[in-house]
Amino acid sequence: MGRHLIAAGAVAADIAILASGRPGLAWVGVLFAAAALLAYRMPLAGLAAALALSAGTGLAYLLMLWTAFRAGRAIGGRRDALAAVGVAGGGLALILAVSRPDPRGIHQIALAHLIFVVLPLLIGGYLAQQERLTAALADQARLAERLRIARDMHDSVGRRLSLVSIQAAALEVSDLPPSRAEAVRRLAIAAREAMDEVYGVVGALRDAPDPATVGALVAEFRTAGVPVELSERGTSRSLPVAAREAAYRVVEEGLTNAAKHAPSRPVTVELAWERRALRVTLINPASSGPAAAAGAGRGLQGLTERVRLAGGRLRHDSANGTFRLSATLPVDPPPPLTARKPVLVGAAAAVLLFLVLPATMMLGVA
Repeated sequence: MGRHLIAAGAVAADIAILASGRPGLAWVGVLFAAAALLAYRMPLAGLAAALALSAGTGLAYLLMLWTAFRAGRAIGGRRDALAAVGVAGGGLALILAVSRPDPRGIHQIALAHLIFVVLPLLIGGYLAQQERLTAALADQARLAERLRIARDMHDSVGRRLSLVSIQAAALEVSDLPPSRAEAVRRLAIAAREAMDEVYGVVGALRDAPDPATVGALVAEFRTAGVPVELSERGTSRSLPVAAREAAYRVVEEGLTNAAKHAPSRPVTVELAWERRALRVTLINPASSGPAAAAGAGRGLQGLTERVRLAGGRLRHDSANGTFRLSATLPVDPPPPLTARKPVLVGAAAAVLLFLVLPATMMLGVA
């Protein structure tokens, strides 16, 4: 905010100096400063105000250099880009309609519009895109590191807890004094609970077996006594590896939670192939027990990370006594993010400096 105020004040001061030699235009500095401040909160509105002031006074091209840059940095999608193009084009049409220049003047105004509006708009948009790319790369690296740590925990901590649990179970069946037998029993219970917690947190991030064995997974749970109904609609297609593994883990986690917290209750598994995504949905009666809710939450944390790494979204909610777990996974793999060195703001400012100053001298604007 501080840098923006300094830049807005500098632009307004420059325009006020230009307007000081023109009778009746002493008020333009205040209006231009207001437009520059408006660009901080509503960049497109600030650009539109600058264009309108330029049509009325002919002095706002310096202001548009700043407001167009701000508008470019606010572009976040196709709709924003179309709105920015519409504002820039509408402003040019307004300036031409008000000034009514001769053919030579039309070319000068169009060139000034290109330099002071279109160019900073493009540079601002490019810088914003680079910042989003950098943030996405950092987020991807963070998730990849969490995945690596989770796998290491599963391989090391999980294995050791399994060994402790097995040894404690062996001691349970041996002839021990009652006091020691009770201590061993508590140790075995604690080891099993710790192992369940580790598997619940990081188990969803393990490498899955062949994801095409979802049917076999459902059959395994049916054999264990869980009434599971599997349905599939749409035309099945090949999925990226990460999406296939995530789909398998969603089904596995959902069936595991259902068998643990709502045994012998019916579970519905649906694989819906859509045009651009696979939607995996599991529906089963919800369990209101606090322990069940806590355990399911830990498992869903890891599952959410895996689905996100695959480019999808995971949702879960309970309503009307029913728990619903749904994952949407892209059919097409997300485009790989390649690290590119972001363009520094100073470099962009240098480009503007070396292009704008010669142009303003040529056009007689500054």
